[in-house]
Amino acid sequence: MSGTPARLAPACALVLILALAACSPKIKLFSDELDELQECVLEGDQDKKVLVIPVAGVISDEARKGWFSSRPSMVQDIVSQLRLAAEDTNVKAVVLKIDSPGGTTTASDILYHEITRFKVKTGAKVVAAMMDVAASGGYYVALPADRILAHPTTITGSVGVIFVRPKAYGLMDKVGLGVEVSKSGTNKDIGSPFREETEEERGIFQSIVRSEADRFLGLVRERRNPTPEAMAEIATARIFSADQAVGLGLVDQVGYLPDALDAAKSLAGLPDKAKVVIYRRTPSPDDNVYNSATTRAGTSPVLMDLGMQNWLHAPSAGFYYLWLP
Repeated sequence: MSGTPARLAPACALVLILALAACSPKIKLFSDELDELQECVLEGDQDKKVLVIPVAGVISDEARKGWFSSRPSMVQDIVSQLRLAAEDTNVKAVVLKIDSPGGTTTASDILYHEITRFKVKTGAKVVAAMMDVAASGGYYVALPADRILAHPTTITGSVGVIFVRPKAYGLMDKVGLGVEVSKSGTNKDIGSPFREETEEERGIFQSIVRSEADRFLGLVRERRNPTPEAMAEIATARIFSADQAVGLGLVDQVGYLPDALDAAKSLAGLPDKAKVVIYRRTPSPDDNVYNSATTRAGTSPVLMDLGMQNWLHAPSAGFYYLWLP
């Protein structure tokens, strides 16, 4: 029992801090999506800049909210950074630091479109730097880049579509539950989790999956121009190591993040001492290019933000450019 007060101390301190914050509206403990983006210099001292934009996590247009903090969706966040960069004539290159298994088809395609639009509008060069995973939608958003680099241990590829939907009718049969549906057309309740799908419905779903996949594969052909043999391997939607991706033409070279920065400077004709910058909502101590957070780590208590919701359940029903092992 002697250790009980020591164990309670952190919880009591947290309650006290929250109480003080509630009494004083000027005290802000946690960053949120209302905080403005600020430019932070990571290295260099010249006027011309290379902007690093992290693409980290599942690609979605849904806001990310916790108990005490909120963050904009990945789509909103990255588009905000691209638009801020477009207003700065000194930003001559962008490095997309990608660590993502992909996400929804639409969110992935929006980022592809916005990155392409940014390039056309500004003339800036874009380099994609793949980290742990840049698969499916994570690879999709790399396609507009002028050069794609993969870390030696990167997993990429998974060029394809997965359609996820829950099924509950088996469990409902076991517990004696049922659902009655009145519908205006034969396929109005297509995808219902409360009954087994028909062969016709399977065909409909597969045709949509094929259409979405063909768009992805078409962009790979357009942007990367792989050989027919490589394209056949890519179309299996399997994942690849960095070296394998280079061999298939999905990636230009294997390298590290500093190599991606050097490539961006070279493509944009910038000096070695060009500024490398990143946009953050809160400054970060000892900042460097490997820090992917837009908001400072630790601004939300770990006790309240474990992130486990991303792993304890399957994605919502829908079509995804997503590697879902």
